[in-house]
This record gives sequence, C-alpha cells and structure tokens, in this order.
Amino acid sequence: QVHLVESGGGLVQAGGSLRLSCAASGRTFSSVAMGWFRQAPGKEREFVGVISWSGGNTYYADSVKGRFTISRDNAKNTVYLQMNSLTPEDTAVYYCAHAAAGWATRDDAEYPYWGQGTQVTVSS
Repeated sequence: QVHLVESGGGLVQAGGSLRLSCAASGRTFSSVAMGWFRQAPGKEREFVGVISWSGGNTYYADSVKGRFTISRDNAKNTVYLQMNSLTPEDTAVYYCAHAAAGWATRDDAEYPYWGQGTQVTVSS
C-alpha cells in the first residue's frame, strides 16, 4: 500500500517561491516515476511535471517550464517541487502522484496513487 503526504503549501506573494514536498510510504517509491498535478478553483486538474524513477529525466508542462523544478531523494522516499517566480495563476491545490512504472506521461490514468493535496495561494 502506498500513502502520499504533501506539505509545504501556503500563501506567497507574486514573484516569490515555495518548495513542496511529498513523502511516500511503501517499498516501490525508488522504482517508479512521480508526478505533480494541480487543480485551480473551477478548473480541471492539470499536469505540472514528472520525474523518472532515478531522477535522471523530467518533463514539465509549458506553463511552468523554466520556473518549476522537480527533484527526488530516493533515500528519503520524498519528491520535491521547487516553484519560483510564482504568479496568481499558479494558485491551486497541488497533488503528488505515484506512477505505476519508472516513467510516466501527463496522463493521470498512469498514476494509481495520489496524495491529499496541499494548497498554494499566490497573491498579487
């Protein structure tokens, strides 16, 4: 069984930074990709980015490319989302997701396990 817990969300001014963490339980973390998604009020959940099982490959949505960075520490069963140059459009609940394989795409069907989410609010 996999359990994911996000942390690090909060209120930040536009232009600021936040780092989200996602701690995973279970024995599969180091062998699977991990994704980040977000859902803004009144909008569908959208893909933010994904990191491969080893951390050697990442892929980001165009909306966050160059501003957000995903990293992972397999020894700590933790994945991170560093968010810089935040704008009010980044306001959303952010979710980490555990993929079923070593690599995954933006398709949320490839992620069988999800965290409960953490709120990020960016003020203008």
